[in-house]
Amino acid sequence: MTNQTTNSTGQVHHIRRMTVIWIILSIVADVLYSIFVAAHIPPGRLTETAAKDQTDFNILIEMAIPVLLGVWIYLSYSLYVWGDKRNPNEAFSGDAARGNTKVQASWIVITTVTVLFLAGFGTWALVVDHGSGGGQGPNPAFAPAGALKAETAALLGRATWSPGSTNVLPVQVIGQQWKFTYRYPTFGGFESSQLMVPANTTIAFNVTSLDVIHSFWAYQLGVKADANPQVNDVAFTTTKDPGTFIVRCSELCGIWHGSMYNNGAVLSQTAFENWATTTEAANAANTALLPAFAWTYVPDANGASGGYYPDGTLTPYSPSEVYGAKQPS
Repeated sequence: MTNQTTNSTGQVHHIRRMTVIWIILSIVADVLYSIFVAAHIPPGRLTETAAKDQTDFNILIEMAIPVLLGVWIYLSYSLYVWGDKRNPNEAFSGDAARGNTKVQASWIVITTVTVLFLAGFGTWALVVDHGSGGGQGPNPAFAPAGALKAETAALLGRATWSPGSTNVLPVQVIGQQWKFTYRYPTFGGFESSQLMVPANTTIAFNVTSLDVIHSFWAYQLGVKADANPQVNDVAFTTTKDPGTFIVRCSELCGIWHGSMYNNGAVLSQTAFENWATTTEAANAANTALLPAFAWTYVPDANGASGGYYPDGTLTPYSPSEVYGAKQPS
């Protein structure tokens, strides 16, 4: 058979036939995917970062679907038309691509455009998002408006936030074997085992560790930042609607690494303020025993395991001294 479409000589253009089938099925498959699947692709849309991640995944999948269908259609069509059982005399005489300049040119152009588009799109996404959601270390190269002011105010104990506010909300994430805890400098520096954040608010996650290397991963928020001892790893994201998420440690940190996870929630702004002020008041006595709020903490001679809320003014870790005031036990 030749590469011609069905004509006066009865010859069939198989390549054109496969192309038409491929275009129709690709359009139908992409439309069905967009309607029924795209909205359910993780990580969801709890934050702007997560929503952008979901959009990126969907674009890649919708480009991959035609590629996958192209391979399946070519193989299926070849087996059906030129298969040995159906056409034993021409089992190996299908349309030849070698020497067919149209096929070769089409292949080169389509694959080149696809690869260049993906490279350009990936670069654009990174530049526009400025690495949003990823830990940028103690001195972020890119930060949302007002972030530096909010971070400075948090360290000085002057940070403010209320429903309707556009202020960035700093939240400290502290990793230790084998749990995460969270401090809220805007609300007196209280510490909680629950991560609660308000909706429609830009959050500055300040991630550190008291012992070994951990990694803070809130997948549904689109946030991941390593927790290193004596390092403040900053990541930003902006929340959207209320919902729940899971926090995991994604860095092997010891025997109970697999159990180092907990749940969190994006609350309405009013509900978050109620939770934060109530928790601040309930934990006032414990907060008074914690070290002064700082971006990192260093264990004293007895180590961080010497007591989470120690007696008196002695703390199990000091923001300024390597060994604090205690003598080794």
